[in-house]
Amino acid sequence: MHLADASSEQLKAFAESLEKQYSELKAENLNLDLTRGKPSSDQLDLSNGLDSILAGDFSNQSNTDVRNYGGLDGLPEAKALFAQMIDCPAEDVVIGGNASLSLMYFSVMFALHVGFGELGAPWAAKGEKIKFICPVPGYDRHFSICEQFNIEMIPVAMNNDGPDMDEVERLIAADASIRGIWCVPRFSNPSGIVYSEATVSRIAKLANIAGENFRVFWDNAYAVHSIDENAAALSSISAAAKAAGTEDSIYQFGSTSKITFAGAGVAFVAMSAANRKAFTKAMGIFTIGPDKVNQLRHVRFLKDLDGINALMKKHAALLKPRFDIVLDSLARELQDSTQESSSNAGEYGEWTAPEGGYFISFDSQPGLAKTIVGMASELGVKLTPAGATFPYGNDPKDQNIRIAPSVPSLDEISKAMEVFVCCVKLATVRQKLTS
Repeated sequence: MHLADASSEQLKAFAESLEKQYSELKAENLNLDLTRGKPSSDQLDLSNGLDSILAGDFSNQSNTDVRNYGGLDGLPEAKALFAQMIDCPAEDVVIGGNASLSLMYFSVMFALHVGFGELGAPWAAKGEKIKFICPVPGYDRHFSICEQFNIEMIPVAMNNDGPDMDEVERLIAADASIRGIWCVPRFSNPSGIVYSEATVSRIAKLANIAGENFRVFWDNAYAVHSIDENAAALSSISAAAKAAGTEDSIYQFGSTSKITFAGAGVAFVAMSAANRKAFTKAMGIFTIGPDKVNQLRHVRFLKDLDGINALMKKHAALLKPRFDIVLDSLARELQDSTQESSSNAGEYGEWTAPEGGYFISFDSQPGLAKTIVGMASELGVKLTPAGATFPYGNDPKDQNIRIAPSVPSLDEISKAMEVFVCCVKLATVRQKLTS
């Protein structure tokens, strides 16, 4: 039914049929969870070889016993391996624990309260309000870090090629208290957008118009996480920063959390020599060294970038059918027949069709996201809370919903999408009847 052309009687009849479907689904007592982008157990099984790969040999290429203290910034071979993932010089890499989120948290705290060594004083030194640019929709845990440290967040809309750079540049040039920007540059969370080469270049130049010690927090969490083998590549922020003379402004983060074991991977950050000097000095106060045993087993298991890519193709084979179910369901049930067949839009909303990453972003009609998420919850399908993809949990249009289909089985995803499209349709028709 084309809602725009339907009469009031037709809409009421359609609403009644949807109410009946809603009641039938509620009677099924479902318990399905699409809230977070975690690897499935089948994906984790792909890396079970990590468990025995060292076979009692704990010496690295320089005959260091990795079971002992030391090696604050990581094993050389681990730095070389992970530098290939994010396309930067190996010497720029510092290895942390298992979570890049921990490194991001420490990096913000370090910038605020410790300072940049020879590069300058901490952000908080003058007692000024610190602000961050936050592309939206975005990653809720980035926003939580800012809230933790009382950093004011300024939302900027995402375009199909990355953040609205005209707005980003305007804001930063006008306000020296803006000291950072969050970026998930490849398969952004939740939209799946890949930043264009032009966007990467403009982001690399931001420090030239920003206040003192501006930092780009480049969270390249999905650097090698393609679902489509022809997925768009990401330009090197390292190369772009070098060309712009802004190497000191870039912090690149990555990890193997969605490559090997999510809870026992390896995280890393890459930064310039001047940044590393101050950063590792601060690290040396709270740790004697990272888990080098885990680093070594990852090096032996993954070997090189070809090894990483081969493993990621196996991940893609498990993920793609899940994404296909979601996208096929949205297209079949919600796509507007008046649109081009390739358009991911209709009267009920619009959505992304990412070539990688872990999420699909759905925008309902304005004012309905919280309603839809609440209705789905009543039917036993948990979704990420509406508003979570915006700073302070405030989606001003109340329309963005993040769908994470990686963990449930194919049958469970099919059922979850049956629930989701029913809720979207019913909420939209109800809104239409009351407008």
